[in-house]
Amino acid sequence: MAAARSTIIFISTIFLLATSISAKEYVVGDGSGWTLDFDYQAWAKDKVFYVGDKLVFNYASGTHNVVKVNGTGFQQCSTSSNNGTLTSGRDVIPLQTPGKKWYICGVAKHCESRNMKLVITVLSQSMSSAVAISPVSITYGIVAALFSGLMLTFLV
Repeated sequence: MAAARSTIIFISTIFLLATSISAKEYVVGDGSGWTLDFDYQAWAKDKVFYVGDKLVFNYASGTHNVVKVNGTGFQQCSTSSNNGTLTSGRDVIPLQTPGKKWYICGVAKHCESRNMKLVITVLSQSMSSAVAISPVSITYGIVAALFSGLMLTFLV
């Protein structure tokens, strides 16, 4: 009986800790969204992106778009027919591979003149375990695990 209770508590603890360290969804530009004259490099500077995370580009459909480009396309604010232009106004881009990712707005001169461009570096999932976990996540996970363990103790 005690072994079963310990197993349940252990599994609950692992589950709660794992859910506190899961993929994130980043709204590009936060409340400002994908818009003119916003500093997207400053927005991305303190963020760490991992494979499995998602970028969400919010904008008024018909006024902007999102084009994934390479480094040259980013520097020159140029697109090609191979790039695949997103135009929904709420474009969700899953980050599926590690490395640098470049995005621009291909409408008029929004990239060149109005700073609608974003570059990020995506780290592999294995890198996430090497990066320090925030104390808030750890504290939340421990408190949640202890609480669920206590609840299970009373229920069993």
